Amino acid sequence: MRAFSWAKTLKPRKSWRAPLKTPELTLGDLVDRYLPYAERKLKASTYSGVVLHLRKHWAPLHPCALKELERRHVAANLSRISASSGPIGANRSRAALSALFSWAIGEGVSDSNPVVGTNLSNEVSRDRTFTDEELRLIWLHAGSGQYGAIVRLLMLTGQRRDEVGAMRSIELKLEQGLWTIHPARTKNGRAHDVPLSPTAIEILRACPRLPGREFVFGEGPGPFSGWSKAKASLDKRMLSAGPLAPWRLHDLRRTVATRLGDLGVLPHVVEAILNHVSGHKAGVAGVYNRSVYAPEKRAALEKWAEYISNLNIGT
Repeated sequence: MRAFSWAKTLKPRKSWRAPLKTPELTLGDLVDRYLPYAERKLKASTYSGVVLHLRKHWAPLHPCALKELERRHVAANLSRISASSGPIGANRSRAALSALFSWAIGEGVSDSNPVVGTNLSNEVSRDRTFTDEELRLIWLHAGSGQYGAIVRLLMLTGQRRDEVGAMRSIELKLEQGLWTIHPARTKNGRAHDVPLSPTAIEILRACPRLPGREFVFGEGPGPFSGWSKAKASLDKRMLSAGPLAPWRLHDLRRTVATRLGDLGVLPHVVEAILNHVSGHKAGVAGVYNRSVYAPEKRAALEKWAEYISNLNIGT
């Protein structure tokens, strides 16, 4: 008969361990986690805006732990953004942060979205267009650097700020006088051909190119940055010539569209220049009509460049 062993009936004693303490996740940490996901999901032009809003506009809250970040903190920073970048900038920053927290909730790293319940800023519809004298002053005082080239190209082409600021060398065919914006960089997701006037070509040929760099403007790995500082410097130079009404770079695009109409350019050609898709160009037909108005677009933009040159911009 075997002796009974109590050792076999005893369960091994588990050693007690204190719960692991993980570092508190901050808003800055969350931004770092989110941006690679956003880069895969968003168009390049949209993604660059999200980076600006999350990295710059929400930087004051980056050190805050997520569990301590409340609606009042978000609302206070939105007021600061609105004061420095305007209501549109505040609303875009609000949308970027809200999308970040929606993603975080889905990932299980946040229980709530502190953006919910904060107020949208009141966006006033703008209809600012420039007089001939204002166009002349902007051209004259734009400067000789990269920002000056960008401003003059915005005036000559009527394209969007980020489309010019993130222009890539591979998009340019200067011998043919053509700039083709990649679909990933356009608002409607369609490739856009922009005829370049001789003046625009001259500006682009004068821009120094760094070997191996894909972007025409900017320094480092990305496109042009420092928009606010460069715009403030331009405003200061223009103010030396007299009073200046508030303006934005996007007003150049509106001015080009308005003035082309004044010069007799037909509305559908103006829309083609701006890469607006509506009316008979909407839908499937728009995909195949990309080059239908190529000669008309070129004639219109060359006519506009001649108009600009006649404003005594060299005086």
